[in-house]
Amino acid sequence: MAIDNWLLNRSVALRNTSTSHPQGPERQSGAALRFYSWAVPTLSLGHHQRDIPPQWQALEQQGVLDLVRRPSGGRAVLHHRELTYALIWPGAPAQRREAYHLACRWLQDGFARIGLPLRRGEDMGPADNASCFASSSVADLVHDNGAKRIGNAQLWRRGVLLQHGSILLAPDPDLWRTVLGDSPPPLPPLPIAVDELIAELRLAAQGSLPIAAGNWQEEFLSPLEWESIAGQVAHFQIPAKNQASQQPG
Repeated sequence: MAIDNWLLNRSVALRNTSTSHPQGPERQSGAALRFYSWAVPTLSLGHHQRDIPPQWQALEQQGVLDLVRRPSGGRAVLHHRELTYALIWPGAPAQRREAYHLACRWLQDGFARIGLPLRRGEDMGPADNASCFASSSVADLVHDNGAKRIGNAQLWRRGVLLQHGSILLAPDPDLWRTVLGDSPPPLPPLPIAVDELIAELRLAAQGSLPIAAGNWQEEFLSPLEWESIAGQVAHFQIPAKNQASQQPG
């Protein structure tokens, strides 16, 4: 989360300055696309999701999962046996539905490549459910049977879009029920390995995302940049309930 927030801030800074950067069009514009997974089962809460069910706090204290907060919006996402992506898009369309459409098209193209077409969701679902995958909106991508494969959430900051997405691979039914109180979506199995899926999605992004004319390059951050990112980590941590209650008011 700290990395994604740092990338967003960098893009905002580059967008609002005339200073050029010597390392290619993506870095000059601040556009970025990264994929990552999680070392342990983790529940990420949306930026505005303040009510944390006691059960989740208890599961964290038991070591079942970690809790973190996203800079983007939306509801809770269980990160386990899934693939997370972050898209940084400076100058994305300001109209929300159009931005979601264009920022998700590459995902649809990528899954079409592997024979698993996806369409945009339609049902908003129960508004009081704290789980992202309990419903599917136009921001999400589902299979023909309605099963939600990808949940997406956005954050806009001074003309730059951060879109987070969770791509379900093969959710653990027992863990899903323990954490979210329901069964995971009935997803068709992926026909390829995760690294192959990432390769297909990267190719689709290069062809579909109208960013930097498709001139995407792998980027490595400097030690100073990693140090700056480390300074933001605490902002996305959620204090344990017993620790938070001991903090002075």
